[in-house]
Amino acid sequence: MSSATDKPSATLRVTQRRSRNGSDKAQLATLRSLGLRKIGQSTVRPDTPVYRGMIHTVRHLVRVEEVD
Repeated sequence: MSSATDKPSATLRVTQRRSRNGSDKAQLATLRSLGLRKIGQSTVRPDTPVYRGMIHTVRHLVRVEEVD
């Protein structure tokens, strides 16, 4: 019997590349939830549908790289 925790999950490095200025409240909240506060800051998050949706919301402000 296998479960989702048996295999190593991929992680994503999310880097803020553009300014938050002019963003709506939802985008500001999403950046904050991702742990991003300023341009050039990066965070590492698990590659899950929840985080993929958050990244999609602010895709024009961030760069995403897959980390092993």
